[in-house]
This record gives sequence, C-alpha cells and structure tokens, in this order.
Amino acid sequence: MTDMAPYSLHARSLQALCWAAALFVVLSGAARADDKPVYRCPGNLYTDTLSIKEAQDKGCKTMEGAPITVFQSIAPRSSAGYRPSPSASGGGDRVGADDQKARDADARRILEAELKKEEDALAILQKEFNNGQPERKGDERNYQKYQTRVSEMKAALTRKESDVTSLKRELAKFTGSK
Repeated sequence: MTDMAPYSLHARSLQALCWAAALFVVLSGAARADDKPVYRCPGNLYTDTLSIKEAQDKGCKTMEGAPITVFQSIAPRSSAGYRPSPSASGGGDRVGADDQKARDADARRILEAELKKEEDALAILQKEFNNGQPERKGDERNYQKYQTRVSEMKAALTRKESDVTSLKRELAKFTGSK
C-alpha cells in the first residue's frame, strides 16, 4: 500500500505537467493568431486576409482589443436532387370529386369519434370536479394539497372544454360545406 502512494503522486505530477504543456501550446498558438490584424469592412465583413493597402482602399478599419467569433456557414445543398412534388408545383394530378368526398367523409367520421371521446372525458372530469368541490382523497389531509389538486382539475377541465370547442368548430367546417 505504501508503494502505491508515491506512484499515484508521480502520476498526478506527470498529468499536471502534461496539462501545463497543452495549455502552453494552445496559448502560444493563440498569440500567433493575434499577430495578424483583423479588419472590419463595410457591410459588416470581418477579415484578416487583406493587406494594409487593400484594407485602406476598401475603407476597412482595424479591429483592436475586441474578441471576434466567427461562425462557419453551412454550404447549401445542391438542387440537383430536388424534385418538387406534383402538389407543390400546382400542375399535378387533381383529386377526383368522388375521392374528395370520401376523404371528407373519413375526416368527418374521425372528428366525430374524437369529439365523442373528448365529450365523454369532459363529462367524467365535470362529475369528478363536482362544481369545484371534489371529494377529498385519503392522502389529502393537508388542505393545500387538496387545493392544488382542485386547481389542477380546474385547469384540466378548461383545457378539455377548449378541445371540445375546437373539435366542434372543425366539424362545423365539414357540415357547413355540404
């Protein structure tokens, strides 16, 4: 056990030395990168590739002391593989009147089923809410815990009523178009 302690101390010292060397390399690289002046040109163009004469000709000003962060933009994908869908171009195949009626009937049937399900859930919530006086549960001896549950139930009830209203509005679009 005593042989292990000096080894771990030596390993830690070696690790600290490696970190110090890595930090030195990074900082010396950063110092070399700062030797080149950075110019701010009209149109918010920042560059370090211009000579002093080119920068003066273009009306660029030297940036000093301000850190600059550069984000590399992502090259746009080529449009060679892009083919617009027929519906996107507007000149594609149209859906026949019979197919559209069938789709509308399916959509109406789905909305009616969803409305029925939401109305049933709303009825259960309203019954449980009991006009703002739901029954206390056994673990709600603390009145604040009960009040929290009541407020959560009220919020759920409001959301459910909103869902039912939205479904009725969507369903009215189908029945109104006939």
